[in-house]
Amino acid sequence: MEIKLARIDDRLIHGQVATVWAKEAGAQRIIVVSKEVNEDEIRKTLVKQAAPPGIKVNIVDVEKAIKVYQNPKYKTETVFYLFTNPSEVVALVKGGVPLKTINIGGMQFRNGKTQITKAISVSQRDIEAFYELKELAVTLDCRVVATDPKIDFEGKLKEAVTN
Repeated sequence: MEIKLARIDDRLIHGQVATVWAKEAGAQRIIVVSKEVNEDEIRKTLVKQAAPPGIKVNIVDVEKAIKVYQNPKYKTETVFYLFTNPSEVVALVKGGVPLKTINIGGMQFRNGKTQITKAISVSQRDIEAFYELKELAVTLDCRVVATDPKIDFEGKLKEAVTN
């Protein structure tokens, strides 16, 4: 399986992902890796309906994503992984899926989160997961759209920790 792109965006498939990132990835399949979405039939249906034409979409939990990655049947597939949070990215990488870079695009503000960019808010658990990804040699690429300049995401995380 060839990984074309991996992105955290808790909105999953929406305008930017369907038009810009899917084109940028050039993958045959989008795999949404999220236990929460996988267990929500309505959300699963909505995500599949939002898929760009000609791209297959699967919604799975981390364990299933690892099994699919390891299955020789999918060896020639090109994929675009989408996540809602960094903790599931950590679990996927620890499970043997070799992500080199994770694009961080959107994580909505909620109670208990700190806003670190216009589009990204993080909890303490998120911060710990991002640091763990760095330890696992995964590059943190923070851009809302592909043409945006890269942001010093680690600097933003450090600011969030000290505030």
